[in-house]
Amino acid sequence: MAATVLIVDDEVAIRRLLHNTLAQAGYRVVEARDGRDALALAAAEHPDAVLLDLGLPDRDGLGLVPLLRGKDGRVVLVVSARDATEEKVAALDLGAEDYVTKPFDTDELLARLRVALRHRGGMGQTPQTVRAGALTIDLDRRLVTRGGEELHLTRKEYDVLAVLARHVGRVVTHDRIIAAAWGGDEDPRIEYLRIVVRNLRQKLEAPQPVGSVIANELGVGYRLRAE
Repeated sequence: MAATVLIVDDEVAIRRLLHNTLAQAGYRVVEARDGRDALALAAAEHPDAVLLDLGLPDRDGLGLVPLLRGKDGRVVLVVSARDATEEKVAALDLGAEDYVTKPFDTDELLARLRVALRHRGGMGQTPQTVRAGALTIDLDRRLVTRGGEELHLTRKEYDVLAVLARHVGRVVTHDRIIAAAWGGDEDPRIEYLRIVVRNLRQKLEAPQPVGSVIANELGVGYRLRAE
């Protein structure tokens, strides 16, 4: 059965673009133009995912993120013209799976939606092996290989990579990475995280880097690119 996606946006042109894009990709689509309609349709249609604009006429979309996500962890992707770092971090901290800034590339949006839905389908399961490009990350054995060759990482490098691997394809905020990798036992300054990520990139991408496997979401966090 096709997944159902709820579009929440007050702009008719954006809703039409998203509707056509999603329908052509095989999704069932429902639309809401404001927060009130969104909550009503979420209760009635039980969508698998929500594409949520923040600038709604009746309320701020940020407050809708936890309501639309609900107790079952429904996928919520923010699709908004707001590009302030604070807005992105707030949306992610409130439970959004991802944040896409308008104007957006429809192929990228569909890719991020697929990643989010795959993650939701695997909720409650701990991934044992994650693949990202030529990398294979065995979380059970704490083993990282590239093209079959084992990479030697420091404990902190592995801890940071493991956080990203458990959320592969999705942005993880700086604070979440630091909390998971440092655990409050050390001074979790963001400068330390940047140094670890820089060293990680050098090891993961050598000898012929063709684009960072760890993407930087400026001011927000990092994303391990999906396979």
